[in-house]
Amino acid sequence: MILRAGSVMTYRKKCRNVEQSITGKERGKWKIMRNRFDRQLQVLNDELIEMGSLIEQAIEMACSALVRQDVEKAQKAISFDEEIDHQERDIESLCMKLLLQQQPVAKDLRLISAALKMITDMERIGDHASDISEMTILMADAAYETGDPINLDLIKEMAKETTDMVIKSVDAFVQKDMDMAHWVIKEDDVVDDLFNQFKQQLIKKINENVKNGEQATDMLMVAKYFERIGDHASYIAHMANEMHDNHTEFSQAAWDELNIVMEAVREEINVTCNAFMKDDKEAAQRVAPLGAVITLSLIHI
Repeated sequence: MILRAGSVMTYRKKCRNVEQSITGKERGKWKIMRNRFDRQLQVLNDELIEMGSLIEQAIEMACSALVRQDVEKAQKAISFDEEIDHQERDIESLCMKLLLQQQPVAKDLRLISAALKMITDMERIGDHASDISEMTILMADAAYETGDPINLDLIKEMAKETTDMVIKSVDAFVQKDMDMAHWVIKEDDVVDDLFNQFKQQLIKKINENVKNGEQATDMLMVAKYFERIGDHASYIAHMANEMHDNHTEFSQAAWDELNIVMEAVREEINVTCNAFMKDDKEAAQRVAPLGAVITLSLIHI
């Protein structure tokens, strides 16, 4: 079935008439729904900040346990991973509710999608903090044959830098702070440099005495976990940058076309459902012209 140009114009005029007939009551209802949605988005931001705080505590506790060889504190740090996993599930559930109940579009949809990706990186950071604590317990029980102890100053510095990166990456996302996001991205190079310095220090230790090899290998794994924490914080900052540094805007003409598409989609769904339920072949034939309106409108947007 061919749709004439006049038919498209008639349908567009009908859509504009429908839009103009929206009552103040309906507009008020939409405003209430939008306010509720904004409150839920604020809850999402608060939950992300809370998860970031848990991760900060886990990293600091893992580093402290490592430096002091405190097994009890290391075990406590491991327990933080369960809280972080629980927080991830809560945020994931909230995001799914927002997607299913509010059916967000455009910027709001990108925000929720980014948050879902973001918590995956945050959960992995929690896992790495737990891995560091597990290595602490393992090394506390190991009978290393070594001379001078390994200097952990670089590890302490890596812990401090990665903790700052995690907190600021979450803040950059929530506060829409692009300067902070760029700082986190650049700071990843600093952490990488610290990792390489520590690796060279361990190589020197092994060259001095091969008996240092086992402990040096374990410590290299710990340093790698910190380096990966920095990577994940950088990923979050990149998401914040991509999410909020997007200045793409629709023109008024594009919005008009988009409204036509939305009206056509609604009517197409209604006609299709009614035709199916009533076995109405004549109604079913009306679906094709509506599909053509949608296709043509999308070309114009």
